[in-house]
Amino acid sequence: MSKGKLYKIDKKMDGKTDLTTFIVSLVVYAIVLMLANSLFKNIYVENFLYALIAALILSALNYTIKPILIYWTLPLSVLSFGIAYPIVNMIILKICDILMGSSFEISGFFSTFIIAIFISGMKMFLDSFITNNIGGK
Repeated sequence: MSKGKLYKIDKKMDGKTDLTTFIVSLVVYAIVLMLANSLFKNIYVENFLYALIAALILSALNYTIKPILIYWTLPLSVLSFGIAYPIVNMIILKICDILMGSSFEISGFFSTFIIAIFISGMKMFLDSFITNNIGGK
């Protein structure tokens, strides 16, 4: 009989944990939000603390609501050759905007579309260099 692990945070071979990866990923997400804040005029993040809170909310929404939205928009995404996927990211950003109040604001449809693409691209880019090296994925 094989013994399974009873805890969720798994220790990697080099001593790094999933919790370390999660924390580094949150910090990277907050940095990307602050970068978007400085580059685009239609997104406002009050400071780095609120960027961390927004990163935590966005991560939670990405793990809970985003798979449902992707499932619902799958036919539209197939017909539009993937254009509906950034719209799902826009919806997630707008939900975060509603939850955060005046500390995190995003306005405009087209600018939200561009900002969602920018945030997704930068998050993937920085995750490949920072999170995967420090977090140990």
